[in-house]
Amino acid sequence: MKIPTVWITGILLAATLTLGAQTADTLKIKPSFHEVNDYVDDNESCLRCHGELKYTIEDPEQGRVMTEYMCPDRIINRDAFYTGVHKTFACSDCHNYGFEEFPHSLEARLEEMLMCMDCHGYDDSFAQYHFEDIEVEFGESIHNIEEFTCWKCHDPHSYRAFMRNADDIEEAVLYDNNMCLSCHADFDRFMLLTDRDEINVVESHDWLPNQVAHFRSVRCIECHSQINDSILIAHQIMPITEAVKNCTECHSRDSRLMHTLYKFQIKEERKAGFANGIIINNAYVIGANQNVILNILSVLVFVLTFLVILFHSILRIIKLKNK
Repeated sequence: MKIPTVWITGILLAATLTLGAQTADTLKIKPSFHEVNDYVDDNESCLRCHGELKYTIEDPEQGRVMTEYMCPDRIINRDAFYTGVHKTFACSDCHNYGFEEFPHSLEARLEEMLMCMDCHGYDDSFAQYHFEDIEVEFGESIHNIEEFTCWKCHDPHSYRAFMRNADDIEEAVLYDNNMCLSCHADFDRFMLLTDRDEINVVESHDWLPNQVAHFRSVRCIECHSQINDSILIAHQIMPITEAVKNCTECHSRDSRLMHTLYKFQIKEERKAGFANGIIINNAYVIGANQNVILNILSVLVFVLTFLVILFHSILRIIKLKNK
């Protein structure tokens, strides 16, 4: 709806603003949201502020109205929420104390947030994801510091299990790397958790050949985490001094990528007859580009050649003895 720049009367102004708000709300609540969530309308009582760039505070006693910008970290993208892993939730499932009052009290704003283990831990229905092992790994990670929680990487309002369901490996790599770069390439967020000096991701990886190709094709955790075959995503982030810098760790037939990145590509089309077919679809690996059929034929040719030479030698010996 195009809003006119000049209003004729105050009544027209009020009527138009009301109509505009209703139209905007209608457009923001897509039919697809109702298909995955039974609490869409209830959630809008929160998202009418937290789903917008600005919100309004009213003081009925003084007749004052003030419009403020919403803090960027408190803005919830509706599309991201209703396509994320928590898309079926009501806001009140997790935020259920003190938020009925507006403006929210300081006590409510400083609520202790639920963590992954509060809902997913020691529950047989989530056993396949090994949350207990993830908790152990996180406890041994350099990320195990005060005020660092699951939500620093996995935003509960938008997180998607992207890699597990990825059709496009580069898109999945980009999604996962952005979780790391949201802090490691944004010093304003980084300094909330540490007193370290600002770092430059590009400069700190200047030893890496063809940076662009590596950043596009592999995740940060491929080189910065311990391998764990029992869980989907490694959570034990290593100190920078233990980061992988040996090319053959990845570019070899027994590549660590087979235990990290490419274990998710079980649905990817493989190149028939090749060893490590998954990995050579996307990366050059020393020793991986071997065709099993050609290997067998090579051995057969060698054996046959040896037999022909042996047979010929025997005939020569017999001929010499008969002279």
